[in-house]
Amino acid sequence: MSLPRCSLHLLVLTGALALTACGSDGGAEQSRFQPEIITHFADDVVVPTYQQLATRLATLDSAVAALSAGPTSAQLTAAQEAWIAARAPWEQSEGFLFGPVDSFGYDPALDSWPVNRTDLDAVLASNDAFTPEYVRNLQETQKGFHTVEYLLFGEGRTKKVEDLTQRQLDYLKALATELKSVSAALASEWSQSVEGRPPYRDVLASAGQAGNTAYPSVQAAAQEMVGGIINILDEVANGKIADPYDAKDPQLVESQFAYNSLKDFTDNLRSVENVYLGRLPGATPKGPSLADFVKGERPELDTRIRQELTAAIDALGRIPEPFRDAITDPAAAGEIEAAQAAIRKAQNTFESDVKPLIQ
Repeated sequence: MSLPRCSLHLLVLTGALALTACGSDGGAEQSRFQPEIITHFADDVVVPTYQQLATRLATLDSAVAALSAGPTSAQLTAAQEAWIAARAPWEQSEGFLFGPVDSFGYDPALDSWPVNRTDLDAVLASNDAFTPEYVRNLQETQKGFHTVEYLLFGEGRTKKVEDLTQRQLDYLKALATELKSVSAALASEWSQSVEGRPPYRDVLASAGQAGNTAYPSVQAAAQEMVGGIINILDEVANGKIADPYDAKDPQLVESQFAYNSLKDFTDNLRSVENVYLGRLPGATPKGPSLADFVKGERPELDTRIRQELTAAIDALGRIPEPFRDAITDPAAAGEIEAAQAAIRKAQNTFESDVKPLIQ
């Protein structure tokens, strides 16, 4: 999701750069953190996640185009399912919201919320043509995942195909096409040379090599990885859950229209596992990972991290669905607060125990 967090990423990276600068006598370079960990993280986690996102948003674009051309209940269901499928790789990318997704604004273009319904209604009531340029210039809260979600699912997941006007269908089609375009551009930034820029995969994987101003040391890249983990754990516990729960306001719940909130949160924790273990769910690691480094330094810490991440995911699974209703149900308060505590525990472990190992 898009919230004011860029400053956090900059702080993490700035701290990493300051650390390596202080180690100009060579001390900072004596870490046993292998450069191959960075390479495998880029090749086996980041690049395939963004490629999967682009593929699934292309599927959503096709499903919405079919729905727009001849609306049926089956086509509406297919578009809804395509939206849910595309959320998984996006939410599993939130453990590494740095690089092009941040610097080129792909995050807000894809995932701003809450939906600006007043301005959305104004767009629908207008006679404006939904050209690619028109959609590209809309406010971020008038497009992206959550505007598509609102139009496809409606309040309380009650949308029926007969509720969709032709104007809504045309808007949906334009929004889905932009999502496909943005995700393809994001995937390309990591895997291809774009406008003379090297693939960001190469920038990250060459950390510590001469001329790399983004990551002048391996430790700078390692700090970026760990910082991404800490940021998303903090955001899930203290933003995505805490903001709506503390206010008892369903309108603050992300992915509330599709009742997909708890799955989003779980996929955010899966993103942490993916970064830590150096592989996508169900895959076999192809090289050394952050987990291997931690295990080599402190085996008991690696065991604890794995247990804490599993416990946090299990705790989320005990919150009643849908989350937008659970936040106002006193009977669900214990499960919600237990999940927050479990996520914060993992966050504290990365902050207090893993980060110093990198430093």
